[in-house]
Amino acid sequence: MEAYRTQNRFLNSEIHQVTKIWRKVAEKEKALLMKCAYLQAQNCRVESKYLAGLRRLQEALGVEAGECSELLRQLIQEALQWEASEASADSIVLSPGTVSEYDEYGFLTVPSYEVEDLRLLAKIQALEVHSHRLLAHEAVERPLRERWATLGELAPSAELKQLLRAGVPLEHRPRVWRWLIRLRVQRLQAPGCYQALLSQGQACKHPAARQIELDLNRTFPNNKHFTCPTSSFPDKLRRVLLAFSWQNPTIGYCQGLNRLAAIALLVLDEEESAFWCLVAIVETIMPADYYSKTLLASQVDQRVLQDLLLEKLPRLMAHLGQRRVDLSFITFNWFLVVFADSLISNILLQVWDAFLYEGIKVVFRYALAIFKYNEEALLRLQDSLEIYQYLHFFTKTICDSRKLMHIAFNDMNPFPMKQLRQLRAAHRERLEAELNELEQLKAEYLETRAAQGPSVSEGCPSEDEGEAEP
Repeated sequence: MEAYRTQNRFLNSEIHQVTKIWRKVAEKEKALLMKCAYLQAQNCRVESKYLAGLRRLQEALGVEAGECSELLRQLIQEALQWEASEASADSIVLSPGTVSEYDEYGFLTVPSYEVEDLRLLAKIQALEVHSHRLLAHEAVERPLRERWATLGELAPSAELKQLLRAGVPLEHRPRVWRWLIRLRVQRLQAPGCYQALLSQGQACKHPAARQIELDLNRTFPNNKHFTCPTSSFPDKLRRVLLAFSWQNPTIGYCQGLNRLAAIALLVLDEEESAFWCLVAIVETIMPADYYSKTLLASQVDQRVLQDLLLEKLPRLMAHLGQRRVDLSFITFNWFLVVFADSLISNILLQVWDAFLYEGIKVVFRYALAIFKYNEEALLRLQDSLEIYQYLHFFTKTICDSRKLMHIAFNDMNPFPMKQLRQLRAAHRERLEAELNELEQLKAEYLETRAAQGPSVSEGCPSEDEGEAEP
């Protein structure tokens, strides 16, 4: 017995020592992974600066620089040649400076622009994004993923709101979105409703079917799921949009709905869920006439955004006002498709995570945050043409999702919903008065023309007259 006790104590001591060694090795491995992520991120930043330097040299040398210009072109071509590498979502791979050709949702990481300068900018952007993601992997993404993994049944709460604002991890997003959608459409949802709408579409062709067909080919040309000839996504999207056009005959179909439904399909990968996501956005989150023929509520929100920009970013608005820059040319589409064409996918879906829970206020917050994020760059531009050119692609230069989120939900405070409602009500009243005045002017014009009789003057040939024989 004593011998067994001695042996047991010895074995326990050995197990204790092995456990200590294992813990030290695990901690060392974690430290090495973080160091590797940091070095990869630094490498991406160095490569990004190298490409930016090449671009500045190209601008400085111009077209008449002989051998130097030719050498510079060769260096740029080499830098733009693609190095595709598949990286696991759960591990850091020792392949510094390389990013995969497509992201997790099928979007091109570096869009294929025809203009070399834009391709160079796109690759610089991709490297910056990769750098930020590597740095955030251990410090932010892993703890966030672990918290979502331990989260049980979902229920509305302040903690859930904060988690959604920080972004839902890839593996949890479909489940979370289905819950968010169900929360909004549970009163509208009925068993077999989607299939019944599809059957209705097969029995009778909807007037919007032709426009839907045209827009299918325009949906995310930079996403492999909508450009590959063998992909099932275009067919799924067609059915979702046709079902919605029967579901909501007051809207039928409006350009922009294709991109909302496409985002839902990419995340949920299931037609009926994507259909109900579209219903949730159009019928429960956005105001009633956001997608109507007049786009009345959309126009109202552009005026509200203008007021909020004047309040939150007065220096920038004074700068743009002096140069007569109208931001609604850019921001109107942001609101209509909830940034679907504007932000890179990981930031876009983080916006949607919060949007599906909190509603339209999130869109206002992020619209303001985007301008704040790029405020200094915009203030440096002095020519209105330069500003418009920059505004067309500046949202794609945003790569730090944490910084953008902090601006949206902290720097833009206070942001009371009461203020939003009041601004909407005031602008809606003014806009409706303007539209009524335009309708009255139109009616007066038509009445005057009708009283004047036929518009063809004497001596002018009529369209009914045949051509003279030779």
